[in-house]
Amino acid sequence: MDYSQFLAMKQEIGLLVVFLLVFLFDTFMPKKAQGSLSGITCLLFALFTAAGFCPCQLADADAFAGMYVTSPVMVTIKNILNVGVLIVLIQSCRWANSDIQIMRRGEFYELLLVTLFGMYLMISARHFLLFVIGLEAASLPLAAMVAFDKNRYESHEAAVKYILTAVFSSAVFLMGLSFVYGLTGSLYFAKIYEALSVSPESPMLIVALAFVIAGVGFKLSLVPFHLWTADVYQGAPTSVTSYLSVISKGAAAFAFLVILVQVFGTVYSQVWEWMLYAIIILTITIGNLFAIRQRNMKRFLAFSSISQAGYIMLGVIAYNYVGMASMMYYILVYVFSNLAAFGVISAIENKTGLVGMDDYKGLYKTNPRLSVAMMLAMFSLAGIPPFAGFFSKFFIFTGAIQQGSIAIYVLVLIALINTIVSLYYYLLVVKAMFISEDECKVAPFRSSCSERLGLWISVAGIVFLGIVSCVYNYLLELSASSDIFAGL
Repeated sequence: MDYSQFLAMKQEIGLLVVFLLVFLFDTFMPKKAQGSLSGITCLLFALFTAAGFCPCQLADADAFAGMYVTSPVMVTIKNILNVGVLIVLIQSCRWANSDIQIMRRGEFYELLLVTLFGMYLMISARHFLLFVIGLEAASLPLAAMVAFDKNRYESHEAAVKYILTAVFSSAVFLMGLSFVYGLTGSLYFAKIYEALSVSPESPMLIVALAFVIAGVGFKLSLVPFHLWTADVYQGAPTSVTSYLSVISKGAAAFAFLVILVQVFGTVYSQVWEWMLYAIIILTITIGNLFAIRQRNMKRFLAFSSISQAGYIMLGVIAYNYVGMASMMYYILVYVFSNLAAFGVISAIENKTGLVGMDDYKGLYKTNPRLSVAMMLAMFSLAGIPPFAGFFSKFFIFTGAIQQGSIAIYVLVLIALINTIVSLYYYLLVVKAMFISEDECKVAPFRSSCSERLGLWISVAGIVFLGIVSCVYNYLLELSASSDIFAGL
């Protein structure tokens, strides 16, 4: 075996180095030095994130007989995830250093880095064996993270629901892969594509594809595979919920795009195009309708994230490089917008324990800065100009429409109508904070330095991405030069 192949995995190796340094520091450093673990972890990961933007990373490479592939597009999507993870790490410092969590904060950071490593493998996999390894590495440690609040019944319940759903979805996914292997005789993406291009469409292929979509749809919280989402988001610690809602979703969306295009691209119009039409409509609509009914902020953002997953899938159904660039831009904007909202929720929960929407009534009178940050996050998630969320929705609609079919126009029209519906429930939060005459249950307080830093980064991203167009242009150029849609 040629061990130089591992050099192609620069980002994975860098992440493992960060993991080992955090693990060694947590295990062997004396108690007096343990107080700096959160700061050391954030600093190491910030350096790793900055290194990911070096030009030397943007090179095409493959390893292990083509099972692992990297390219500038994949490096970029990993960098987007890194930015989100860095914000989560910064925002979680106060929670991790609390009296309840301080004894196991090292485990939190280590589990988080392991899940991110799994997501890296999902993104770069070109063989289903490596993809399944990445999928399980990303899923199983998350169950432990969801159950991190050992003294809360809700956290245990959420972990049980998550692990049972994850195991069942993995079984469904593997069943679909067994059908694919039976039809094509290979688990390599390229070889499956070639085999499907010469073999006639069969009922077994439709069943196999449905199982594969169901398995990955669990990670994305697509309807009807979303039933775990609200309970897990509510029961998990807020820092874990923010990680689940953004990072896990972004990695799964890009991996889903690669699988559908590079494995099942030959049966796009015959099979999975119509499957995705139904799933996208159901996901956006049901996510919006159920979000209106929620009074718990974490459940509210759970159904919001379900709806947002439907919009992200528009980049997949577009089936072109413009759609892929729009999807990457949408994920980047979603990282900043959703983490800004969760940053406010986390700050208030850490101080008061309150997470109800009614508790936010009159918040502007007592905590105006947190109110403004939450308002910007809601405006961006709703797609109100001139904030970044407006442009992310505009670009993803544009990418989808370029496909040119009548069905896609109907789909985009339904998505636009749902965007108007989403305005209502996002503005409910803004109304409660700024217009409600009720006395606020949240007394004035000063959030910690780490919470403020995380919010400043998130708000800056929301404003910056709504003003500067070069980011989308860069992603568009990368996507145009990518080989993901080559030969299709």
